[in-house]
Amino acid sequence: MAPKTYIFYGSSGSGKGTQASLLKEYIEREVGENETLYIETGARFREFMKKDNYTGKLTKDIINSGELLPEFLPIWMWSDFLIDNFKTGKENLILDGLARRVDEAPVLDKALKFYNRRKPEVIILNVSHEWGVERLLKRGRHDDHEEHIKKRIEWYDTNVVPTIEFFRNNPDYTVHEINGEQTIEEVHEEIIKKING
Repeated sequence: MAPKTYIFYGSSGSGKGTQASLLKEYIEREVGENETLYIETGARFREFMKKDNYTGKLTKDIINSGELLPEFLPIWMWSDFLIDNFKTGKENLILDGLARRVDEAPVLDKALKFYNRRKPEVIILNVSHEWGVERLLKRGRHDDHEEHIKKRIEWYDTNVVPTIEFFRNNPDYTVHEINGEQTIEEVHEEIIKKING
C-alpha cells in the first residue's frame, strides 16, 4: 500500500491534535505495514523553547509576547524533522500545525513533492468560534484565557483560512471538511469514513 499523507487544520479548540493522534493510532492498528511519522509543531516548539540557547530564548520571548515567529523557524522545525525521520520514504505522514501562513504552503508543497507524496489529504475540522472558546476554557491550560483564545481564533481566520485555500485549489490534494462539533468518537468516525472513501 502506498504511504499516506494527512495534513490537519482547525482553529483553536477544534481538537485537531486529539484527532491527529487518534488517526495515527488507527493507521498503526488497522494498516500497520509502514511506520507513521507524526509532526505536531506546537509541541515541538514547546520543547525547543526549553533549550538553553539564544534561538530558544528569542523564540520563547516572541511566543510569550503573542507575536509571530518568522517563517524560517516553523519551516526549519518540520523540514528538520522530515530530514531526520524519513528512512525509506514508505512512512505514513501526519502533519499538525504546519504551513499555517500562505507563504509557507508552497514550501510544504515542494517538500511533499520532493518526497514523492502522492495525493496528500487535508483534513479540516470546522467548529464555530463559540465552540472553540468554550472547549479551550474547559481545558484549563495556563495560556487558555478568553482574550488570548479569541486572539488565536482571529489569527486563524486571517492567516490560516487563506492558506487552506492554497490546498483546496490545488488538484494534487484531496480536502475533507469535517464537522468538529461532535463527540471525539464521532469526529474520528467521520474522518475515517472520508479518508477511506
